Amino acid sequence: MLIKENTKIMKGSKILFETLKSLGVDTIFGYPGGVVLDIYNELYNQTDIKHILTRHEQAAVHAAEGYARESGKCGVVLVTSGPGATNTVSGIVNAYLDGFPLIVLTGQVFKNLLGKNAFQEANICDITKSCTKKVFQITSASQIQSVLTDAVNTAMEGKKGPVVIDLVKDIFTQEAQFEQIKPNKSELPFFGSPLTKISERIQNSQRPVIAAGGGVLHSKAENELYDFAKRFNIPVVDTMMGLGTYPQDDINYFGMIGIFGDKAANEIIKESDLIISLGARFNDRITCMFKDIDLSEKFIQVDLNKNEISNFIKASDFVIADIKQFLTELSELAKNSSMNFSKWADSAQAYKSQNVIRERKTNLMHSFEVIRKIEEFTKNKNITFTSEVGQHQLWAVQNLKFNKERKIFVSGGSGTMGFGFPAAIGAAIASPDKEVVCITGDGSFQMSLPELATCADYNLNIKIIILNNGYLGMVRQLQEKLCNSRYSETKISNPDFVTLAKSYNINALRVTKTDEITPALEKAFSTKETFVLDFTVEPMEIL
Repeated sequence: MLIKENTKIMKGSKILFETLKSLGVDTIFGYPGGVVLDIYNELYNQTDIKHILTRHEQAAVHAAEGYARESGKCGVVLVTSGPGATNTVSGIVNAYLDGFPLIVLTGQVFKNLLGKNAFQEANICDITKSCTKKVFQITSASQIQSVLTDAVNTAMEGKKGPVVIDLVKDIFTQEAQFEQIKPNKSELPFFGSPLTKISERIQNSQRPVIAAGGGVLHSKAENELYDFAKRFNIPVVDTMMGLGTYPQDDINYFGMIGIFGDKAANEIIKESDLIISLGARFNDRITCMFKDIDLSEKFIQVDLNKNEISNFIKASDFVIADIKQFLTELSELAKNSSMNFSKWADSAQAYKSQNVIRERKTNLMHSFEVIRKIEEFTKNKNITFTSEVGQHQLWAVQNLKFNKERKIFVSGGSGTMGFGFPAAIGAAIASPDKEVVCITGDGSFQMSLPELATCADYNLNIKIIILNNGYLGMVRQLQEKLCNSRYSETKISNPDFVTLAKSYNINALRVTKTDEITPALEKAFSTKETFVLDFTVEPMEIL
């Protein structure tokens, strides 16, 4: 073997860690197994990368995504072969649809056993091809460094997303060269309709509106969005994935669009003569609100991913670009413009009076009351919220207020029950000094209950808010509306969440009355440890 200057000969398992360190990885979420024991043995020998042991592989992927969302880094997952690998698929789909960077390292059987249905063999590469940016299978230790570098670059460039690397067992003990290299930074694309045309269309409009999506968060363009909207007094709405991109206490903010969005936000989209979509897909959960209106002629779409253009609404103009770069260049182009849409923004304020006002229907505590008390109690705190999927998610996004520092992580494209709690774990690992609050329902929480052990093991500062109504609430609400209230398989049994939490040595309280909410929050937030609050709420409440 010809050894290059400034290189070292190492076993594959060590090359893997040395490469990850060179790429800036400091945390791995995972679960050990027989095929990957050599990797875990090498993990024992080093201290630069910490490993977070979750209780399920799906939770490891969601936690890695929460970590990626909070830190801006690439999340990394390590699991064994067979069921260890296949258990990651739901988490991979979630990260793929919402666009967050992950490297999922899966163990695989020996090279000579591939394709023979050996013990715990699963063809994870073919299984995940449709829900990843790229898949690799490494069959030689000499490939580890180049493939890992390519994978991290792929996960982080353009619209971010997950990459799967399948590792056959042979490579961990093979020896190969390791060379310290720096990852290349790729140039961001910028093409489509000329910026001059976009600028002219905005200046010639009378009622423009900016629709901010998750792409604004991905490109960290919150400041540029705020400056542009305020400078020209343009109303702003957002998608669920775009919550927090624009401060919700600002007068120019009109709410969230879509099927469970704000009346004012949907109305302003209808009445506008120009929609500037920034990193928003306008998927079927949004377009269903505008079925009788052709939005295409007034739809300008800006997105980093060319595959998102005109998927749900045909864009009359589009730009493939990083949102931050786009807004910076558009602002420069319009710096001498006198355009101002104050008259439109002022008149549109009337739409806000159409928003639904929630009221109690029974004497039982309601979910919206709990969330409003949480908002009131935490309004001056920079908190990362996470949410599971269901009614509680919508109570959260409708009643909490977000901005650049006060944000919420939701499962948007996939709608994955079991996402929010592990995502909170990842966020807490990424920002140990920041308070993390997980809003969950009794159904969703049971999807990832064992992760209470992870919270206890790592002493995480997470407040878990359970809105406990004894139902799969969103499904029950749909059955009420669409199935003549035939509630099939939606009433669920629950463990005693308070006793369960305490069995993990985690403090917990049950709350049944509205006057108990604030004292319970005071107690939970008085500690830097995990705390579970189980709120017994009206079971038949609807959105």
